[in-house]
Amino acid sequence: MTASVTWRVGGAERSGAWLSPSSPLPRRLGEADDRTTAAAALSRVRGGEALVYSGDFRNARQLLAAMGRRLRGRAPPARDATALYRMERDLRRREHDLLSRLLVPIEEQLRVPLRNAPDAALALAEALGPDPGAPGLLPLRDLLGMVGAHEWRRKGVAVPALGAAVHPHYGVYAPVRGEYVDLVAQAAREWPVAGKRALDVGTGTGVLALLLARAGARLVATDVEPRAVVCARENVARLGLGAEIQVVEADLFPAGQFELVVSNPPWLPDAARTPLERAVYDPGGVVLERLVLGLEARLAPGGEAWIVISDLAELLRLRAPGHVAALAARAGLRVADVRETRPSHPRAHDPDDPLHAFRAREVTRLFRLVRA
Repeated sequence: MTASVTWRVGGAERSGAWLSPSSPLPRRLGEADDRTTAAAALSRVRGGEALVYSGDFRNARQLLAAMGRRLRGRAPPARDATALYRMERDLRRREHDLLSRLLVPIEEQLRVPLRNAPDAALALAEALGPDPGAPGLLPLRDLLGMVGAHEWRRKGVAVPALGAAVHPHYGVYAPVRGEYVDLVAQAAREWPVAGKRALDVGTGTGVLALLLARAGARLVATDVEPRAVVCARENVARLGLGAEIQVVEADLFPAGQFELVVSNPPWLPDAARTPLERAVYDPGGVVLERLVLGLEARLAPGGEAWIVISDLAELLRLRAPGHVAALAARAGLRVADVRETRPSHPRAHDPDDPLHAFRAREVTRLFRLVRA
């Protein structure tokens, strides 16, 4: 059920729905406009106030950016890799919490009633549904993220290994880290999949299922997130592979056994704030453990699994080296082969990233698991 919220603009009281899918309902609301400075806004949000903006949309964006710059001071040095990571996560969490307190109103027909505001109705409908309960309030950060996600969905993300683009939806992890797709493409050439009954666990946009279907496999693709299921089904239909891929909503495994199970699970054992972050963060490493320990029951005789995962957690000392092999042994499996590659995403080459020293050494590996 959508929470209700009441706010004031120019002395007039308004009420509506709290529309954010990623931030909690604010306890205290105030007003902000084109006269509000970044210093004043930060002081107020640090005090627990959320600010409903009225005025010019471009000024609201500039205010948000200025607040962000003030928050991103130089972090103090950390003693070790894990402490540095924890400090960085805490800073990003604090930044998210504070900057999400700059709010914009959303009117009927999903209209943003600020001067020079873009027509964001389609982006909002894609992210929130066509009838989310407007009027209401939404963090400006959320709105900008929804507009950006709409552009990705409209234009698509090119996947060279697939020879096509996939179109991510809001809240669904986009295949911008192409190394894991390239590893699966390489594996499919080395260990042919044509004619095999395969399972793609945590399919997201469906990119790995699409890749394997084009290589001749017949697939079931699962995801626990309803947004991802809808997204993957659309991408499957767009590429004309509906006869080869069935996309279902499931928590890891559906019924049945498979000759091949493929998954690129979340790789950092830490808390996730949003559904999108659950593609990267796995609290306590539970998803990875359940995935690997559940393989033995889902592999058909002679079957195998390809688990593709970054070693960044090992470099940051969040997970012990050899963890995947140890989980496989517990499941009665062994590592038959390993293929690896270096990430090519921008953060791996950004010297200003606080974790650059570790991202520069990061390796993404494909573990080929078979019965021991």
